Formats: sequence, C-alpha cells, structure tokens
Amino acid sequence: MPARLFAPGYLSRNLRAFRTYATSTSSVNPTEVSHFNALASTWWDPYGSSRLLHLMNPLRHDFIASCHALKPQSTPLQDLRYLDIGCGGGIFAESAARLPNTASVTAIDPSTEVIEIAKRHARKDPILLEPGKLEYLNEGIEDLEVSRLPKEQYDVVSLFEVIEHISNPAPFLKSCLPFVKPGGWLVLSTIARTWTSWLTTKVVAENLVGLVPRETHDWSKYINEYELRSFFGSQREWGTNGGTKAMGCIYVPGFGWRMVTGGEHWGNYFFGIRRDPEIGEDNNSVRYPAEDSHRV
Repeated sequence: MPARLFAPGYLSRNLRAFRTYATSTSSVNPTEVSHFNALASTWWDPYGSSRLLHLMNPLRHDFIASCHALKPQSTPLQDLRYLDIGCGGGIFAESAARLPNTASVTAIDPSTEVIEIAKRHARKDPILLEPGKLEYLNEGIEDLEVSRLPKEQYDVVSLFEVIEHISNPAPFLKSCLPFVKPGGWLVLSTIARTWTSWLTTKVVAENLVGLVPRETHDWSKYINEYELRSFFGSQREWGTNGGTKAMGCIYVPGFGWRMVTGGEHWGNYFFGIRRDPEIGEDNNSVRYPAEDSHRV
C-alpha cells in the first residue's frame, strides 16, 4: 500500500492539487495515450483487455437514466445529443448512438490508433453510418470548439473511465463544462482513492488476476467522491435543486458489474451533475442563458 496515503496532510494536499490549474493547455498525457494505443487492437474483443468496460456499459446507460429521472427534469428526453470524451474504441458511443431517443453522438479521443479502431468498427453497422448519427474526432477536449448556442451544446457529456487518467483534473473538468447545455448532465465514472480500491484495482485486477493490463491505473490519480462534490460546489449554476447523483459499482466475478449504494466512498463509482436551467417567471418554462452560456 502506498505509504503516502497516511502521510500528514495527504488528502488536503491532493484536494488542493485537484483545484489547481495546470500550466499546460492540454490534458493529453503522452504516456497514457501510448498505453491505450497498445490496447487498440483488442478493444472490441469482449474477452480481451477491455472486457470489464464491455460488461460495465449497460450500467452506464442505467446511471444516465437514473439521472434523467431526478426531478425537476428540464431536458426533453428525445433527440438527445451526446458528447463522449475519451471515447476509446467506442463501446459507449456506439451503444448511445443506437438508442431510439438519440439524435447524435460526437465522440473524441486523443489516441489515433484507438479512434481508427472505433471508426472501423462503426462501419459494420448501417445505423451508425447515417449522416450525423455518430462522429469520431481524434482530438482532446481543449481542441473542440465551444458553441455559445444551447441548441449546439449537449444533453449528455460523458467521461467514462477517463478522469483517473488525467494528471490535472480540475482544468480538464473546467474544459468540459461549457459543452453541457443548461439542464443537461455531465456524467462520469471513476475510482475512489482508498485502501479497498488499491487492493482491488492494483493488486488483484492488475497484478494477480490480470483482469486489467498492468500499469493501466495510477492509484494516486484516483479521485474521491467528496472531492468532485467540492469542485462542483465551487462552480456557479451546477448541481442545485437536487441535480447531483452518485452511485457505487462493484465487479462480481461470474455475475458482472452491480450497483452498490454507498460504494462511491470506497471503490468504483458513477457521478452525475446537472447544469442548472434558468427558470422563467412562471417557474415552468426553461429559459437558457444566451451570450455567456459558455462560461463557467
């Protein structure tokens, strides 16, 4: 177990680092990109290096549905626009694009080889070839143009198994926020930084059992749920009126992934937060910010 877990002031220093802006303008880590480039060829093998991601994918949709079920729900659940950041080989992006209430999915990833795998796999499904249905872009979030028009922003911005691979999560999240339309959701999955997660993800999953390729995770980059809440609590117009949700999940060999209430405090978990809509004077109609909707 890393000794620094119990070093004086470790958690407070980590939280300060989480809030600090990076000196770099890009969240792309060449080491991480190289690691996932090496896994590209097996991305769509359900028994390969991404097996746990394939098994987790249904829970991603379940969690998004549970976020949309929270009241008040200001976003119509038809013609949804998705932005999948760090899409990898497209496991979630493809499945989202096939949903009957999806208008479009834009999926981005800085790994050239992984994006090529995603594009190649999507060509096998005629539904995904419909104009505007699914678009893959080989770039980081900082390279994507931010629109000031809510109709060009996204109902769901997803960061599944991404943020624990980012060296400076606060500026990365800041870059993601303007893409969510008012009333839309930013949803992510990550891992809490605890004894349990070190044992299960590093010792067991990577080193003993080999469920995950070695060096996939850096335990020191894991982010606790309370740190996310603290970060978003400092952002204006995010997560008020019940617009925040977290849920733990655990992998059970032979059964797959299961949601676990309270698991967000010690292991893998989902986290969702809604960008506040602007409510009209009648308290029923949603009025979206205009010129400054891209600011956080």
